[in-house]
Amino acid sequence: MKNDLLAVAEPTVSGPVATGTSHAHAVRKVFHLVDSLNVGGTETQAVELVRRLPAAGYRVTLGCLKMEGPLQERLVGSGVDLMEFHPKGGLDTPAGAALLARLSLFLRRERFDVMHAHDLWSNLLGVTAALLAGVPGIVSSRRGDLAGFSWYQGSRRGWLRRVQSLGGLILTNSTAARDALIREDRFDAAKLRIIVNGVDTERFQRKSDRSRLFPGVNGKVIVVVGNMHSDVKGHPWLIDAAPAIVREFPDTRFVFAGDGIARPQFERQVAELKLEANFLFLGLRSDIPEILSSADIGVLPSRSEGMPNAILEYMSAGLPVVASAVGGSCELVEEGITGHLVPPENSEALASAVLGLLRDPGAMRRLGQNGRDMVERKFSFTRLVREVDELYSELLSSRGGKRR
Repeated sequence: MKNDLLAVAEPTVSGPVATGTSHAHAVRKVFHLVDSLNVGGTETQAVELVRRLPAAGYRVTLGCLKMEGPLQERLVGSGVDLMEFHPKGGLDTPAGAALLARLSLFLRRERFDVMHAHDLWSNLLGVTAALLAGVPGIVSSRRGDLAGFSWYQGSRRGWLRRVQSLGGLILTNSTAARDALIREDRFDAAKLRIIVNGVDTERFQRKSDRSRLFPGVNGKVIVVVGNMHSDVKGHPWLIDAAPAIVREFPDTRFVFAGDGIARPQFERQVAELKLEANFLFLGLRSDIPEILSSADIGVLPSRSEGMPNAILEYMSAGLPVVASAVGGSCELVEEGITGHLVPPENSEALASAVLGLLRDPGAMRRLGQNGRDMVERKFSFTRLVREVDELYSELLSSRGGKRR
């Protein structure tokens, strides 16, 4: 999306309203706001959360700045309302101001108890609209390390900080992200909460037909799940590590699931190394669970991370993990227990860690099982819904549950 924010369009609605079920509190109305329904860590977490919240006593509406993407299929039959507020310009334009006013009036008219924004653009629009509407509970989010994004630099970062400071609580998904907000943005720790991501472990434990997904592949499959909008997920360093791995295990295949504007650059890098036969660029896929169940090692060599969904999904599928020692990855990967951590931007260390696993199939199985056990204990969506419900209760209790 462009940096110019959020022009007006008539909101569109689809889907029935959830009726909710009895719970420890009266049925609450919650409005969630997210950029789109494209496959991404933030979008996936938002969609999976809103699918499950009605069972905890909620009526849920999910607003999207762009009603597009395959995650919309996950909401079919969920009872969640879908609304679109399509962006065409900036908040400082007449069209943007009209959109802000329309969203604020909608939140006031529908008398939502909570407005929960999930990403940068929804933070800026949703928090402002909720404040104008007098919504009693406001939750904004900072997920991961987005320091390279223009809105997290200079005076713009200051504006974002002011907007979020005016809201209720700020939700992060890792200790690393929380600590960065305190250190770099000087947020009061009392305003921050950590709720780690959830993962649907059952989806990632179903066996698939490897010969159908990867016909003719006889060697080990090393998978990376990550968008290719830049080099932040570390694709170039794994490509540079590949020659050393292929020299010892020539049948190894590196599978990249994801897409973005940097993909042609990565493909050229592979071609320059003459390793086209060892790499599969799959693009955007809706069958990630099947792909992971057909792989042998999950790699995430990122330069920076929050709480990476990819690692949780690797572990759910029983894969040993090799990841860069950055951000929330360090909170998930326990060295020598569930995988290996290596310095970021270090192809030699990356190759050494992968080769160590390929040489020891027993260690691969052991680390993969340990990771699966850990995810099942600590990262279920049942736990996520419970903690979000408790967060809303805390926030509404502190506000007296009254509209401002």
